Amino acid sequence: MATFILVHGAWHGGWCWEEIAPALTGHGHRVLAPDLPGMGEDAASGHVASLDEWAMFIAGMASASAEPAVLVGHSRGGIVISRAAELAPRAVKRLVYLAAVMALPGESMDTLVGSFAPAGKSPLADAVGVAPDGRTSICHGRQAAIDSFYNSCPPDKAEAAFARLTPEPIAMRTSPVVLTAQRYGTIPRSYIRCEQDRALPPALQDYMIARQPCEVVLLNADHSPFYSAPEELTGLLHAAA
Repeated sequence: MATFILVHGAWHGGWCWEEIAPALTGHGHRVLAPDLPGMGEDAASGHVASLDEWAMFIAGMASASAEPAVLVGHSRGGIVISRAAELAPRAVKRLVYLAAVMALPGESMDTLVGSFAPAGKSPLADAVGVAPDGRTSICHGRQAAIDSFYNSCPPDKAEAAFARLTPEPIAMRTSPVVLTAQRYGTIPRSYIRCEQDRALPPALQDYMIARQPCEVVLLNADHSPFYSAPEELTGLLHAAA
């Protein structure tokens, strides 16, 4: 059995793992699904975190575990687990990227997406705007966000999830991910490719995998399989342990 640390993606919180965490626990695993600082229930604090703050937070959780942890990063959470592994490689057993950003050393999310030529415009572009504070972005387009994140989720779960989204630090998109072959590069990686994803299209997922080859498993799900395919996702994570 393993210790899992589940890292949520942009605008989300630890709440998105509410079906996966107890299912993994039922398999005998120890599961942590925190809100990153300033996100989820902590969003009310108004704190705007940096990438390194989030990475240190996750690295600290892994280091406090009695055994090296499996870090699972969803979407933007991919850059967080990569950097956390760089900071505490001995505390990390495996990195699992769930339809996640898997950047090269020194690359930011913006430069990664800019180096890829997507076929068409993502509906997510119509869902996001800059918040009045100028430091965070918000998902204000309900239908566009649901079409991007939850396009094959049960409608009630999609609506409930959209209602819980909170502001995301804009700097996450432009912060380079500092990684080295000697630390991050020594840790086994897996990628769960979501085949119905509209937020991080399969072609972009394939592009990232081609640049950093790793074990790949396919999941016929949208960008949010923790709601659209929870049993299948639980099985894949259990197997990854």
